[in-house]
Amino acid sequence: MDVTRQDCAELDAADPLGFARERFSLPAGVIYLDGNSLGALPRATPQRLAEVVAREWGHDLIRSWNTAGWIDLPARVGARIANLIGADADEVVAADSTSVNLFKLASAAVRRNAPRRVVLAEAGDFPTDLYMLQGLEAQLGGAIEFRPLPRQDLIEAIGPEVALVVLTQVNYRTGEVWDMAAVDRRAREAGALTLWDLSHSAGVLDVRLNADGADLAVGCGYKYLNGGPGAPAFLFVAKRLQGDLQTPLSGWMGHAAPFAFADRYEPAAGVRRMLCGTPTILGLAALEEGLKSFDGVSMAEARAKAARLGDLFLERVEARLPGVFSLGCPRAGARRGGQVSLRHPHGYPIMQALIERGVVGDFRAPDVLRFGFAPLYVRHVDAFDAAERLAEVMESGAWREPRYAEVAAVT
Repeated sequence: MDVTRQDCAELDAADPLGFARERFSLPAGVIYLDGNSLGALPRATPQRLAEVVAREWGHDLIRSWNTAGWIDLPARVGARIANLIGADADEVVAADSTSVNLFKLASAAVRRNAPRRVVLAEAGDFPTDLYMLQGLEAQLGGAIEFRPLPRQDLIEAIGPEVALVVLTQVNYRTGEVWDMAAVDRRAREAGALTLWDLSHSAGVLDVRLNADGADLAVGCGYKYLNGGPGAPAFLFVAKRLQGDLQTPLSGWMGHAAPFAFADRYEPAAGVRRMLCGTPTILGLAALEEGLKSFDGVSMAEARAKAARLGDLFLERVEARLPGVFSLGCPRAGARRGGQVSLRHPHGYPIMQALIERGVVGDFRAPDVLRFGFAPLYVRHVDAFDAAERLAEVMESGAWREPRYAEVAAVT
């Protein structure tokens, strides 16, 4: 029997995460399904940023590094993220960007695992990850060999010559989820290290870095963590490795005593040695506020709800538009992250027409329409209504209007 909108409303009424939606400022009439690219604005963030600007910066000025705890923000925010990704508080810091953090950890890992020289990644993974590894290979001048491989060949390729395996836990195009525990186990048996990109999983999956035996991880703060555009990223280093890794970017905030102003670099103890430059206070303050949106949230429940919302959306799209789209993601919710991907040769104009009708997703070349189901604020009725509006766009042919085909700088 087909699910009805009333069925969805009843699911929302019984939703154990229903309370979290009120923590966000969502535009009236908009169904926001792009939290996998930029999280929604938490209601408390504008007031918190105003306080940081007016009182901590404007009134207290430089004293706020001490009195407002600015200097502790990377560790404090990192501890909040650690709660969401199955890590200990002293294994995570918030700093820099995902790209920079990936470079730092990959460089440190291959140096630690020399003379092994092969770095594996998935072909077609998120471009910045591949680009940073290409750059590391070029910088080291043949000391490492970067091998991007098809997904189906990767695990079998983890052998005695492999220094590092770099994978995004949730593929940005397809939403397919790696079995983290299985990859970590294979890498450990082969003597390789693993480096996970959690940008599309932190805040939506029940990530268990330590339980699964992960070595290293990075991730961004502006997607499901709701830290705002360009929010600082984070990195994780398992405690057992913290004393073995040397960052290639030995900035002053990673020094054992940054305010001793010594000429010679001495790494800090623990994960703090992976810090580099001065913390971005406004960005970290916004990210810290975004992370408070997870207070009282079970990540197991969040993961289950995201899968359920995606299943519902897929079922409704296939019921209303049989054969119109190709499936660009796993059908089973347990194998998907927080997104559903549909494929269509005219995906870009279709998405633009849909956005104009109040359903905000995004497009990834060459033909993927992405719909993100952030479990803290997306409802079952939103998934139902989004499918209905997509059906209206396709049945009316509205997407064929020439203006929808004009490609913007950001898709």
